[in-house]
Order: sequence, then C-alpha cells, then structure tokens
Amino acid sequence: MQEKILILDFGSQYTQLIARRVRELNVYCEIHPYNRIPTLDAGVKGVILSGSPYSVRDEQAPHPELGAIKGRLPLLGVCYGAQWLAQNYGGQVEPAASREYGRAMLNVTDREDALLKGMPERTQVWMSHGDTITLLPAGYRVTASTDDVHNAAFRIEGEPTWGIQFHPEVYHSTDGLKLLENFVAGICGCRRDWSPESFVDATVRELREKLGDDKVVLGLSGGVDSSVAAILLHRAIGKNLYCIFVDTGLLRKNEFTDVLASYRHMGLNVKGVQAGEKFLGDLRGVTDPEAKRKIIGRDFIEVFNAEAKAIENVQWLAQGTIYPDVIESMSVNGPSATIKSHHNVGGLPEEMHLRIVEPLRLLFKDEVRRVGRTLGIDPLILERHPFPGPGLGIRILGEVTPERVAVLQEADRIYMDALKEWGLYDKVWQAGTILLPVKSVGVMGDERTYESCVALRAVTSTDGMTADWVHLPYDFLARVSNDIINRVRGINRVVYDISSKPPATIEWE
Repeated sequence: MQEKILILDFGSQYTQLIARRVRELNVYCEIHPYNRIPTLDAGVKGVILSGSPYSVRDEQAPHPELGAIKGRLPLLGVCYGAQWLAQNYGGQVEPAASREYGRAMLNVTDREDALLKGMPERTQVWMSHGDTITLLPAGYRVTASTDDVHNAAFRIEGEPTWGIQFHPEVYHSTDGLKLLENFVAGICGCRRDWSPESFVDATVRELREKLGDDKVVLGLSGGVDSSVAAILLHRAIGKNLYCIFVDTGLLRKNEFTDVLASYRHMGLNVKGVQAGEKFLGDLRGVTDPEAKRKIIGRDFIEVFNAEAKAIENVQWLAQGTIYPDVIESMSVNGPSATIKSHHNVGGLPEEMHLRIVEPLRLLFKDEVRRVGRTLGIDPLILERHPFPGPGLGIRILGEVTPERVAVLQEADRIYMDALKEWGLYDKVWQAGTILLPVKSVGVMGDERTYESCVALRAVTSTDGMTADWVHLPYDFLARVSNDIINRVRGINRVVYDISSKPPATIEWE
C-alpha cells in the first residue's frame, strides 16, 4: 500500500506548495478539502492542516472534524491550522497588534523537539497572518518564538500533534524543508520511496491491469503533459494506443512537421491531421477573445471526434490531466470565477461515450518533467514552454487571418530562436509573441511605413497561477527587435510587455 501524507486544505494560496515540498522529500501526499476527509487507510502516515484566508474567529471559518485523526496520527497545523488547534481546544486567538506578513527570525527554544530537531537556534521564517495565538490550551508547550510571536511553534504533550504559525513551505523559510522532513520522515516514519522511477513502474503496471487489450485514443499537443502521458500508455499497451495530433493552423512555424517527426521517432502510433482551413475559416471576422476560444475548442472537438470514431472499438479517452487540475476541481470555495475559457478536451467524454484514463493525475508539472526524463523523452519536448491550447489564435489580437498567422509565425520564430541562442530559453517559464491590432507610422530608408506592432512576452512562474515578467537584457531585446523589423514584412515596431500576473494575465486574450 502506498504510504502518504494527507493535507487538509482550508483554502490557502500555499496549500499546493506544501504538497510540492513534501513530494520533494520523496514522500507521496494528497490534498483534500477539510470537509471531505477520505478514508484513513493504513497508508496514511500523517496529516497536515493548511493555512487559510479565513480567521479562526470568523463565523464562516472552516471547522474540520478531526476525531479520527488528532491524537491517533501525527498531526501538523500550519498557520490557520495551528491557530485552529489552539482556539478549538481551549486556547485564545486574537487579532495581532500589527498584521504579520513577511520575514521573521525564529528562536528555537526546544532544539530536542522532534519537529525542530537539527534546526539552528535562530532561523528565518515566513509569516502570513493577521491573527496570533495569545493563549495556548493546557498541555500545549511552546517550542519556538519570534520577537513578535511568542507562540510561534508548539506541541501537545502526550500526543503527536504540533502547530506552527509560520509557513515552512515557502522558500523564504530557510530551514522549512528540514522541518517538513522532520515531520514526514522522522515523526511519521515515511520511507521516502516516492520517486519518478517508482511512479513509472507502478503506473505502467496499473495501466496494464486497468486497460487490458482495450484501445485508447489520446489527443497529442506537442506539450509536456500529453507527451509524457502518451509514453506511459505506450509502455503499458503499445499499439493499442492511438494518438491524434491536430494541426489547427495556429501552431508555431513548422511545429506540426517537427513535433510529428519527434513523436514517430519515439515509436508512437500517431496520426497527424491538418485542419487549418477549417479553423481559420470559422475564425474569419471574429475578434472577441472568448468567441475565438470557443470556436477553436468546438472545432478541435469536431475534428478529434471524427478521427477517433474512425478507429474501431475504441473504449478509452486518455487525457493529460495533472494534479493541480484535480485540486482546482474540488476547491474549498467552489470553482473560481471564469477569467477566460480554457481549451482542453473536457467536452469530449459526453460526446464520445468513452471512459477516461488520466495517467498523470497524481503529478505536479515539475514531477511530470522528471517522469519524462526517466522515460527518456527528448529534452526538446520536456523543456518546451507552455503553449496555449488555442495556439496563436489568442496571440493575434483582433481577427485571425492566414496572413496575420504567417506574420506572427515569422516574428515568433525569430524570438524563440534568439532566446535559445542567447541561453535564455531555459531561464524563462513561458515566452511568446503577440500581434497587436494596431498599426503605427515608421520609416524604412526614405519611405514612410504604416505597419503592425508586435509585443514580446516572457515570464517566470512555477505553475502559471502567478507570474513575473523577465528582465531580459537590453542588448538581447535590441537584437530581436531589429531582426523582426528587418526580416518580417508588415512589422515596423516591437514592444516588450513588463506586466506581471496579477493584475495582467500571461496571455493577452
């Protein structure tokens, strides 16, 4: 049975980060809403209570039912989790004299405590709360403090329960990973055998048992997730996996032929479908971003559906769903407001009456890449930047025409090639070129021009939820701007996007 740590989510922005850190320690963990605690089988070795945007004093504050957990399994409360353990069992939580956000120095007063063992006497931690524990219940003992927070860390005498008012999972907590290691390996006794290699072996075995001789269809995108999912399935069922790679006419320059060739080199049973005329025809005259996304999504479903139906006796649809998608679908606070529609194959199961198989549903993005390396997948695929499902259709602001696609493909190719040439591509999480729906006056030689403008975008991120713009070298930007203007007919101006997310989004549409 797989050992695991359960993380009960109270809606904190850091909950996924706790899971990522635990996984870095080669310990498998799962996130579940605090009010939907799964069955505690023998594989559960410990439980972590996350932070929360709520105050424990709020009427609507989350209240977990821990009767089967507290005192029976190792338990660690983080921030809100610690405050709840204090408030709910006879202590007191009050508003902090001043809200405590940012770095603080933790003074470890009990260096023999199992949670803090091996940590320095003073260490930097990250605070993020507006309340503070002013009184601990009877039987609770302080193990660490800061200058402003006396009860920064505590444990309950006689049971394996700890609480901390700081966030060990963020990078600013310099010894946070050591604290988490103490909990999952020392206190919970996890074997730390969760690794890419063990995941591959277990997943291939499970896929063989689950799928048998059934046929499976998978839509490839050229991206990391679908590629890794395809190789896992291929190892399990071989030629019974049927891959479909659709050219929407909105891919990067030469991407269809290049990616298709790399897939065939990996031995995949893949069919390339060129459907650009359909997509571009249906997008004619459309300028609204949401309308474009919906048309592209609808057309993809129609093309994919037609190709899948041509395969006899297909029983499964494979998807490259990863763990953040699963977590977001069971959010504590319900689904988030729709910022923009996401292009995926979510509408296919109802139309095709196929069962779903998701080989990557347990993995974070960085883990998908590590599994891909274990599988021997070409680094050119594994290290590709994320690329939106609607492709260049949402990087062309305004109407999408064959002419505008061709212009953007040329400019984008120059930008991507330059990032790689200058050794910047792998330092950027995602980059792209956006064709703007405006023209501006320029001069080339002795002639006046009135041509289009492109914006260059480059961001750093871990999961796309937040992103910062990259400070690319001025010399690099000057070189790219010059090359695009000189080599791409129809462009006479290049700008660089210095917006972060939030408030902007990574893509412009």
